[in-house]
Amino acid sequence: MELIQQVPDLSAYLAADEAVDHEHPRVREVVDRLAGEHTDAYAYARAAFAYVRDTIPHSVDAGDPRVTWRASDVLEQRTGICYAKSHALAALLRARSIPAALCYQVLGVVHGLVAVRLPGGAGWVRQDPRGNRPGVDAQFRTDREQLAFRVRPEAGEADHPVLYAAPHPAVLGALRAARDRPHLERTLPTALTPAGA
Repeated sequence: MELIQQVPDLSAYLAADEAVDHEHPRVREVVDRLAGEHTDAYAYARAAFAYVRDTIPHSVDAGDPRVTWRASDVLEQRTGICYAKSHALAALLRARSIPAALCYQVLGVVHGLVAVRLPGGAGWVRQDPRGNRPGVDAQFRTDREQLAFRVRPEAGEADHPVLYAAPHPAVLGALRAARDRPHLERTLPTALTPAGA
């Protein structure tokens, strides 16, 4: 699948916004700690991925009722669903000038991912920081994708090729409107329309 930048200008994939708030002190604290241990872009990106995947439980897996959507809140409260964890990873990458895009799969409901573009790399590569569990083995790879879930076209599932600079409005709207995680689970988007449509 060919990944398509929603915004041609690569600098859009370095920007901070309300959800990917990489200038927030909590985000900067984690960035500084990881950057102190991992100085080159590849090692840092791999460490940031592992940090989000492994130290921030997916709220469904953990049974946590809280809903987070800002990267800083995900890092502070140490919980989030796939979208929120993707916002956190994008923030950690962008804070170190590594372009990061938000992207999605449709697996009955929309599932959030991050695409990263490392210096000297062959282009964008999608990563899935949702968190592993039995039967789920997402890994940071640049030679090929190793996501949490493989789409099943026969079941109506699909990879969405657009790389967004900001969270898709349907995703952000669902997160912001949710009273708690059980409410969010009932209101997760099941499809993506073009942003702004």
